Amino acid sequence: MSKLGLKIILLAALMIAIFAWAIFTQGPLAPVKVTSERIQTGNLDAEVFGVGLVEARRSYNISSVMTGRIKSLLVDQGDLVKTGQVLVELDPIDIDEKLAGSRLMAERSSYSIKVAEAQLIQAQSQGKTLSAAYKRYSELHAKGFVSQEMLDAKLNEKTSALAALEAAAATMAAAKRDYAKAQLDAVGMGNLRDQTRLTSPVDGIVTVKMLEQGVTVVPGQTVLQVIAPDDLWIKTRIEQKQSGLIRTGQKAGIVLRSHPQTSISGTVERIDFISDTVTEERIVNISAAGINASLGEYAEVTIKLPALENARFLSTAAVKRINQQDGVWVLQDGRAKFKPVRIGISTLDGRTQILDGVSDSDEVIVYSQQAIKADLKLKVVAEVARN
Repeated sequence: MSKLGLKIILLAALMIAIFAWAIFTQGPLAPVKVTSERIQTGNLDAEVFGVGLVEARRSYNISSVMTGRIKSLLVDQGDLVKTGQVLVELDPIDIDEKLAGSRLMAERSSYSIKVAEAQLIQAQSQGKTLSAAYKRYSELHAKGFVSQEMLDAKLNEKTSALAALEAAAATMAAAKRDYAKAQLDAVGMGNLRDQTRLTSPVDGIVTVKMLEQGVTVVPGQTVLQVIAPDDLWIKTRIEQKQSGLIRTGQKAGIVLRSHPQTSISGTVERIDFISDTVTEERIVNISAAGINASLGEYAEVTIKLPALENARFLSTAAVKRINQQDGVWVLQDGRAKFKPVRIGISTLDGRTQILDGVSDSDEVIVYSQQAIKADLKLKVVAEVARN
């Protein structure tokens, strides 16, 4: 073999070696570069983050209890109102006339009571007089000075007087009942008249106007909605996995969308008992004094949780969810293996509590050049480029 042929063969072998090295170290057959870490133990200053909406803690629907036409709509959306202020007036139709008639009937019944009282007094006086006369005639009859016929006549007069007394007492009682009924009728008509005026139950602001003047409303139909502007809170959605340590009274930081540079101090006021099964979230209501925001405005909420001491944790980036199972990829004999884990809280600085599933000696994959799958060859490096 000539020297030229030998050189060609050596050059070809070198090219093949370089090509093989490139394939197995840099090409598709090269191990995937990853970074790794092991379980750490320490204190976790946990915080829970959620996004919420500014809502009124209490809203009041101003509605009618009777059917009627809106005669006057005295306020508009955005108006400030006071407790007891008339907001809506319904057409009373003939209620005013019926109320006047009820009051006249009550007045007439009061006069009837006076007539009955006079009749009762007269009957009582006549009854006493005739009873005394009968007693005197009885004594005279016993002595033989008065005949039996005269005594019987006085007895009849006494009996008639007592009957008249009972009738007068019954008339008096009936007059009092009529007067009481007339008063109740007048009060009822007055209440009915009051119900044509819809008033505000609180000092607040009108947020919604549902109907306009001239429209006929039915019982229970909302005309206006009023809220107290100083009684707002943040209805916040928190992931179920992060809600276990939340308790009422915990402190929270609130950043309103309209004031992104300002944080407001708040307090966990209420935790809903029922979670959303679709979004896997739980509603937590955060109260704060002096919220200057519009209803429906978005707010970012951070709830401070109690610190966990001697907690085992990994970087949150290492925790993956595959087939509805939380787990991590670990390095075993240079290849990837998925291990299911049970996790606890996650902190906002990127740490997740590991309750079980990973030992202290496991080398856990944090970042990788590409998506990892089982038995993929891996190579641990100090840093990998991430998109």
